[in-house]
Amino acid sequence: MIEMKVAGIALDAATRSPIVLLKDGTDRRALPIYIGQDQAKAIINALENQTPPRPLTHDLFVNLLETWGMELERIIIHSLQDNTFYAVLIMSQGEAKREIDARPSDAIAIALRTNSPIWVMEEVIADASIPVDRDADEAERQAFREFLSNLRPEDLIQKGRFSNEEAQ
Repeated sequence: MIEMKVAGIALDAATRSPIVLLKDGTDRRALPIYIGQDQAKAIINALENQTPPRPLTHDLFVNLLETWGMELERIIIHSLQDNTFYAVLIMSQGEAKREIDARPSDAIAIALRTNSPIWVMEEVIADASIPVDRDADEAERQAFREFLSNLRPEDLIQKGRFSNEEAQ
């Protein structure tokens, strides 16, 4: 799993749909997730530390957690199926732990309000992320190509582990 941070909210140029953009700690990969207008507003409010005069849905959820002595340990965006992301809230109350199914947008809005970490499975990042720093990606690829071009077959044999007879 890779911990991600909310980089912000953007609008899709063609559809005008809001997108929450998550970035990894190195700012090398970004994960765009299409969300609804209400969830976008809730995420923006949390990012800007705005407190509504009356609790909105995500605020109410956080109030319930606090009242019942529960903690949101983290959220995990764990899969992508048919262009739909899936997430869980990892909750604890004392020693008891529970996973609660949630839309990623709601999970992110709640995580921001509770300062809880946002984790994404590597498979999801591999399937749906976009490169942010193409130059760094290209430099990494070039370094790997150079490593491979200088690699000799005898470098792959661990010295002292096998005798020549065993290797043949």
